[in-house]
Amino acid sequence: MGNINITRIIKDSDSKFLKSLPDFAIRIIAKIIKQDDFNRIINKYSDYEGIDFINKFTKEIDIKIEIDGIENLPENGKCFFVANHPFGFLDGLIFTNIVGNKYGQIKAIGNDAFMFIPNIRPIIVNVSVFGKNPKKYFIELNKVFASEIPITHFPFGLVSRIHKFKIQDKFWKKSFITKAISNQRNVVPIKFYGRNSNLFYIIYIIRQIFKIKLNIELVLLPREMFRKRGKTIKVSIGKPIHYKEFNNTLSHYDWAQKVRSVVYDL
Repeated sequence: MGNINITRIIKDSDSKFLKSLPDFAIRIIAKIIKQDDFNRIINKYSDYEGIDFINKFTKEIDIKIEIDGIENLPENGKCFFVANHPFGFLDGLIFTNIVGNKYGQIKAIGNDAFMFIPNIRPIIVNVSVFGKNPKKYFIELNKVFASEIPITHFPFGLVSRIHKFKIQDKFWKKSFITKAISNQRNVVPIKFYGRNSNLFYIIYIIRQIFKIKLNIELVLLPREMFRKRGKTIKVSIGKPIHYKEFNNTLSHYDWAQKVRSVVYDL
């Protein structure tokens, strides 16, 4: 298993800004993203991957999960399991833990950042939320959609920010509705309770005020995860929604927002 190497990641990136960073700035970023903590866990559990590694990682950071509605997980796992995204890395790990342990297999739609953790690459279907997706991403996605494997997905695509004076996802993208219908997948709504630190949202607000496009606050997400060490995360699972309910009375976009509302009403 390879370690996370932020220096190499930055040097190999397509960002001119990142490549221009001096070495001392890269060292600071490595500390902020908890590179050494990640690598210690990756090396400790180098013989584990996928769901098994997720279970070890969750125990290692001493995260307890309190689940309401576990009986709503259907016996047939060919579903889209969709959720709000308040934390970043942590809710992705918990999401995979819950669904993967129920069905024994899983594919999680995740962005490029998750691919830097070698132990979980086998269960990640890679998508880019900040740029164009190569054709091979779409080919792999469509194979997964057509399979019998459970799929976890955060339809907002980004970590929740402040929206309408609340910490919540903004609009949900409609793709999971479209693919649920075409691949006959029911949708299981799941809600995570909690939030990140004030610092995360303060940086976001400052960025909005000064119209800074670069998502600076994202580098805090590993820190946010390790700050929750020893805490209990509450999760609610709603009843499955049959794909046939997504009829022509609403657009796919509007159905996505309706499912979003179901999640926040749990």
